Amino acid sequence: MTTLLRTPLHPICLQQKAKMTGFSGWEMPVQFSGILQEHQAVRQSAGAFDISHMGKFVLTGADVLGALQQIVPSDLARLTPGRAQYTVFLNEQGGIIDDLIVYHQGQTGGQQKITLIVNAGTTENDKIWLQKHLPATVQLQDLLLEQALIAVQGPAATARLQQLCPHEDLQSVPRYGHLTGELLGQPAFFARTGYTGEDGFEVMVPAAVAADVWQGLMDLGVVPCGLGARDTLRLEASMALYGQDITDTTTPLEAGLGWLVHWDKTADFIGRAVLERQKAEGLERRLVGLVLEGRNIARHDYPILSQGKPVGVVTSGTLSPTLGFPVALGYVPPSLAKPGQVLEVAIRSKTFPATVVKRPFYKAGK
Repeated sequence: MTTLLRTPLHPICLQQKAKMTGFSGWEMPVQFSGILQEHQAVRQSAGAFDISHMGKFVLTGADVLGALQQIVPSDLARLTPGRAQYTVFLNEQGGIIDDLIVYHQGQTGGQQKITLIVNAGTTENDKIWLQKHLPATVQLQDLLLEQALIAVQGPAATARLQQLCPHEDLQSVPRYGHLTGELLGQPAFFARTGYTGEDGFEVMVPAAVAADVWQGLMDLGVVPCGLGARDTLRLEASMALYGQDITDTTTPLEAGLGWLVHWDKTADFIGRAVLERQKAEGLERRLVGLVLEGRNIARHDYPILSQGKPVGVVTSGTLSPTLGFPVALGYVPPSLAKPGQVLEVAIRSKTFPATVVKRPFYKAGK
C-alpha cells in the first residue's frame, strides 16, 4: 500500500474537520463545510485552497526562457519580468504532457529566474522532461516540500489577503502578474492567477509558516475549500483538468487551447510538425461545452451520441452550483461542435439531450 504524501497544511485541515481523500499521491481535503457552500463562498466572497501538492520548480540561468522555447508552443520571448504565461509541454505527437504556468521573476547578475507551477500528478515526469531537454547551464531547484501554496479566490479575495501583507500593493498586480514580497513577515510569492474563474491570488510561502497564513485567512472570514469545490468551480469556468479533459493524446488545437500556440515564434518546438499538419488538414475532434436539462449529470467517460450513434466521449461533468443545471466537457467531431448542435449523452442505459454551447459556462461579472 502506497503511503500518501501530506502537505504542510494537513494538520490544520484535519483540525478544521476536513474530509480527506487521495489525489495524485497526496492526502488532500475534498471538502470542509460542504462542496456547495464552499463553491458559493468563492463565487460570492472568498475561499482558500491548499494547493501545496502542485509541483514547484525554480529555473535559473543566463537564458532560461530561450531554453524553454523548444518545449512549449507559446512564445516566451514575449514574457516580461513580473508577468506569467499559461502554456503546455508537448510530446513529439503534439500531445499535452502537462499544462503549467511560467512566471518570469526577472534577472539578477546575468541570471534569469523562472518559476514553473505544474500539476501534482505529473511533477516527477515533468522534472525528468525538463532535465532531458534543458541545457546543463540551467539550474533546476525543486521546491515541492520546502514551499506551501495557497490559492485565495473570489471577489473579496484580494482585499482579505491584502490585510495580511500591508506593505504590498496587491491591487496593482495585473491578471497573470506576480510579485515577491512579505506575508506575515515571511518571504512570499504572490501570483494573480487561479483555477476558479474568479479573481484572486496563488501565494507561495515557506512550509513552516503555511499554517499561520491559512489561519490568518480564516480569521478574516476566508472560507476553507477542498478539491470538490475546486473541481466544480474550474468546470463552470471551462478550465481543463489534466488527465481528463487534456492528456498526452490530445493536442492543444483539439482541446480549444490553440491560443497557446504562437505560430509566428521563430524557435522550433517539440510537436510543432503535428500541430501544423492538424492546422492544414483539419481536426478529427474538438472539445466542446455541453448543457443538459433537468438533473441528468454527464460524467467522465460517458458516451456522446448523435442520432443514436456514438460520436465522442464526456471528459468532465457536474451539476453547476452557480447555474443550476448540468454542464459537461467532451470531444466530438468538428462537424458536431457548433453551438446549438443537439446531441445525446448515454447515462445508465438511457440517452438524454445535450446541447453544444459556447464556453465558458460561467464568467465572473457576467
